[in-house]
Amino acid sequence: MDLSKTKRFGVHLDVTLKLIKQDLIKRFRENNIDLTPEQWTVISELAGQKLIYQRELAAGTFKDAPTVSRIVELLVNRGYIIRKADKNDRRKFLVSLTEEGQRIYKKSAPILHDARTLGWEGLDDNDYEHLTRILGKISHNISNGHSLA
Repeated sequence: MDLSKTKRFGVHLDVTLKLIKQDLIKRFRENNIDLTPEQWTVISELAGQKLIYQRELAAGTFKDAPTVSRIVELLVNRGYIIRKADKNDRRKFLVSLTEEGQRIYKKSAPILHDARTLGWEGLDDNDYEHLTRILGKISHNISNGHSLA
């Protein structure tokens, strides 16, 4: 493959991700939801779950442990999440949504759905399959040490 075609690939990804985040922040602000997209990802991962380990939360959100720890701390302070030490290993923490966390999830989920619907306007299932296949292949290549450059 002519690698000059991949020259601006990162720019396209960065710009798209930035626009998605800005749109979601704007939508949340317009609906009086005090969450960032990163915080919403954590709340979304916890929705419908009883208690999970903070390490599992990090894996499920594809975020590193220190980032999840900071987000969890903020969300605990806002009353959206409870965190408690594991009885058998005080170094491990279990987290779950509070009633207020469930409420903010239910309020924000339709807003996120509308944002995603806008993003996929004019695209179909075939486009989705191509995009996820391509991104999956790139992720696989990079995680296995293969370089695109």
